[in-house]
Amino acid sequence: MQSLGELERSALEQLWDAAEPLTPAALRELLATGGERGLALTTVMTVLSRLEKKGFVARDRSLRPATYAPVHAREDYVAEVMHDALGAAGDRTEALARFVGRASADETAALKRLLGL
Repeated sequence: MQSLGELERSALEQLWDAAEPLTPAALRELLATGGERGLALTTVMTVLSRLEKKGFVARDRSLRPATYAPVHAREDYVAEVMHDALGAAGDRTEALARFVGRASADETAALKRLLGL
């Protein structure tokens, strides 16, 4: 999986939270309210272009201005990050054991349900 920079992650978070695809200008406004103040529109467009090249967003060119939407759900991204992190562990079983050991009771119950236990 391709890594994301801080601004790329912030942009993707805003796109995931949006009810509909966003224009670069609309995303710029949302990023400003989220603490990313003073971003030039060209910077936001560059970030969106990079996210598109990495396969995280899709651009709808049929509209003017173009709009952008996430390709996959946030949960898909998180699952992929978790899988990549697990792959980096020297001992996958030990890493899983430590992960489960830190899980809350609700998370443990959800894991058991998902595993059919």
